[in-house]
Amino acid sequence: MLDDLSREHAESVYSLTCRLETEDLLLVCILIARANKQREAEMGKFNRYLLALTAVVFFVPFAQAQELDGTWKLVMRKLPDGTSIVPPAVQGAYTSHQGLQNLNVFWHTQEGKPASFSRISTYKMSDTAYSETLLFTAFDDGNGKAPSYNLTGETEATPVTRQGSRIAFKLPFGEPSVVFEGDKFTATLEGQFVDYWERIR
Repeated sequence: MLDDLSREHAESVYSLTCRLETEDLLLVCILIARANKQREAEMGKFNRYLLALTAVVFFVPFAQAQELDGTWKLVMRKLPDGTSIVPPAVQGAYTSHQGLQNLNVFWHTQEGKPASFSRISTYKMSDTAYSETLLFTAFDDGNGKAPSYNLTGETEATPVTRQGSRIAFKLPFGEPSVVFEGDKFTATLEGQFVDYWERIR
């Protein structure tokens, strides 16, 4: 009889031990599942943060360069003596698209001679700097000689000043200082002229 009681007691203890081990195992599984879910959520947040950071690094400069994109038309040139010249006496077209730009300006000298300047270049712009790489320039100063050309591929950068929608910087290579405000900009060459441009598309 004692042997039967001992055997029953042993079976009860074994059954209880198994039940406790099963419950512990379920608890461990639940905790592991919760940990994995939390880790997946944290990784999801990290991946979203990484994607946002990548967008800022790669697309913000592109967006800033797009601020100059469009087709622009020269609508007036003002001389130092206050004289205003409008087309067709002065003509200008400027196109800029995704970092590539083309500028053409035509005017008459004080002697009435035709003169012109053309430029093709690539450019980049950030919050603080504007850089340009010349691909081609042609300058006819109206002296009757052959135009001068530049195919050196030089690159030069200048600082950018921002104030609200106003963007101001000096074009590289001794060219005018420009101020962009929405669909208008001015190009000022000290002592020579102020050109007024408007974006037409």
